[in-house]
Amino acid sequence: MKKIKKPWPTKKAMEQVYKKKLWGRGASDFYSGEGSHLPELVQPYLKKVISFLVSFEKKLVVCDLGCGDFNVGKELVPFAQKYYAIDIAKNLIEFNRKKFHFENLEFHCLDIAEDELPRGDCAIVRQVLQHLSNVEIQKIVQKLKGFKYVVLTEHLPQDDFIANVDIISGQGIRIKKKSGVDLLKAPFYLKVKAWKEVVSIDLGEQKGVVVTTLYTF
Repeated sequence: MKKIKKPWPTKKAMEQVYKKKLWGRGASDFYSGEGSHLPELVQPYLKKVISFLVSFEKKLVVCDLGCGDFNVGKELVPFAQKYYAIDIAKNLIEFNRKKFHFENLEFHCLDIAEDELPRGDCAIVRQVLQHLSNVEIQKIVQKLKGFKYVVLTEHLPQDDFIANVDIISGQGIRIKKKSGVDLLKAPFYLKVKAWKEVVSIDLGEQKGVVVTTLYTF
């Protein structure tokens, strides 16, 4: 896999998030926030994604793009033929390599917008794009077309919203601008064979909704 050896601003921003614990503090030195740990968010998601993965006679090769602290990903590894866990933060990946060990698991420190990705059947992108600029998302969209399936999770406003308002990549997300990522709309216009919403979790008190969608190419 070709890797661009260049200090991308997003890489520095995400490593800073973990170093300064901007998403909170958990049981370990690295914490990806409540979205990766609250049972009411994690368990419904795992139930649906595991059900999808086990529906195939032959296990899929899965690429987890933006794996974070791997609290969620570790539950999916047993249901994959091969599981590539990828994140841009070098300090996080080094920590994960020491903590998680499965025969079919590989961790890679890659910028999913700029670097070549491992080949796979299914890409999992869980609350990642919401932190990225439209320029970076557009680059990632082109790579998602190389997978047969994409399981995408995004934090969206509860009511109608203007999709894909641009932001600077980093800790924050579009919901502060009353927007969210919708790959089927401008400027991305992702072309898919089929798509369906597999789980939607209302956060209450106008905090938005976390939606997981399965895209088939």
